[in-house]
Amino acid sequence: MTFALPLLMWWGYKEVKSQFVEPQAVVVLGGSTKNLEREKFTADFVRKHPNLPIWISGGSPPRYTQKVFAKAGIAPDRLRLDYEAVDTVTNFTTLVDELQAQGIKSVYLITSDFHMRRACVIGEIVLGSRNIVFKAVPVPSEKPPEPIEKSIRDGARAILWLATGYTGAEEQKKKQ
Repeated sequence: MTFALPLLMWWGYKEVKSQFVEPQAVVVLGGSTKNLEREKFTADFVRKHPNLPIWISGGSPPRYTQKVFAKAGIAPDRLRLDYEAVDTVTNFTTLVDELQAQGIKSVYLITSDFHMRRACVIGEIVLGSRNIVFKAVPVPSEKPPEPIEKSIRDGARAILWLATGYTGAEEQKKKQ
């Protein structure tokens, strides 16, 4: 119990802090290359936030993504497409230094609702390591939440990245 109270207080502080921070950018964890739902949702979302740059990590091929945003009337210079990531952990690790270099301290984090728990675990670790806070914006879906084991596994991988700079992505690809 002695350990749990400080942990709960820290978590509560982070939650309250994120509610009062105005995000400076949008980060989208791209989905399947066959499904543009996250991109379509984001295009609609960013019309309400016309001054925010948009980072999209992975997902659909660039021409499809660009077409979705163009159709929504989003200026192409707002888009930053990143295809270095090979999984959810590297979605964050490939972008975090660039976000920090741009002076970004807070972001909207967009991904599917079934994927959000894992994204938040990794985001707390990777973005948090650079003092970047986020507001989760889930894309509705019909899918059930991912198994908690994926969040635990990828949370451990994010901690490994913090300690060593290594994400374990190569081993993950071999298992799939």
